[in-house]
Amino acid sequence: MARVTVEDCLKKVDNRFDLVLLSSKRARQLMEGADPLVPTERDKNTVVALREISEGLVTTENIDSLIAKSDEYSFLDGDVETTVEG
Repeated sequence: MARVTVEDCLKKVDNRFDLVLLSSKRARQLMEGADPLVPTERDKNTVVALREISEGLVTTENIDSLIAKSDEYSFLDGDVETTVEG
């Protein structure tokens, strides 16, 4: 596993604030079931998101289209209600 640094990601993103927003959006997509764009190597979603950004696969320009694709993978709807009988 190659180590990903903030400096690697900042070569692709303008500033640290945008990097935080971009990486958190992508990590959330991965958590919700979106397919990773890089081999995961058992990394956590946040690390995978940073690796995707550092490789230029996830950008501020394409993150919204990736969000739309990840919505197809959502398994839970906010309106779902569960009852437990006891």
